[in-house]
Amino acid sequence: MFDVILYQPEIPPNTGNVIRLCANTGTKLHLVRPLGFVLEDKQMLRAGLDYREFTSMAVHETWEACIAHMQGRRIFAVSTKARQRYDLPAYSNLDAFLFGPESRGLPMSLLESFPEQYRIRVPMVAGSRSLNLSNAVAVVVYEAWRQMGFKNGL
Repeated sequence: MFDVILYQPEIPPNTGNVIRLCANTGTKLHLVRPLGFVLEDKQMLRAGLDYREFTSMAVHETWEACIAHMQGRRIFAVSTKARQRYDLPAYSNLDAFLFGPESRGLPMSLLESFPEQYRIRVPMVAGSRSLNLSNAVAVVVYEAWRQMGFKNGL
């Protein structure tokens, strides 16, 4: 299935919600340090309930280590600064989706390292700043999974 990469996540409940989402969609989760919390944070554990044991999760010390792990796979960078809507690419089950930290999003240098066709955004009304991180992850993962015919879903 897909991979979700949270680059330097800051808010424990958001990561907990993403853990739960990944467990329920068969998606692997990658966290790139530094994290804005400890993995045993009460808020994250509460949001993730007992789903952490059902989620395949890897923690990478650096972005470079994460990229090395993803060798040969397509990674889509999700950002409010991207031009292409998230529903336009044709996804494959080996794709990964990269999301930035809640307070600042992906650094421009990192975003610009992706070819334009691998930068995607979730539309919002004019004047909006951003969606909640876990909501944005859910929107993108469910679109990609829909394109796969909800394989292995009930």
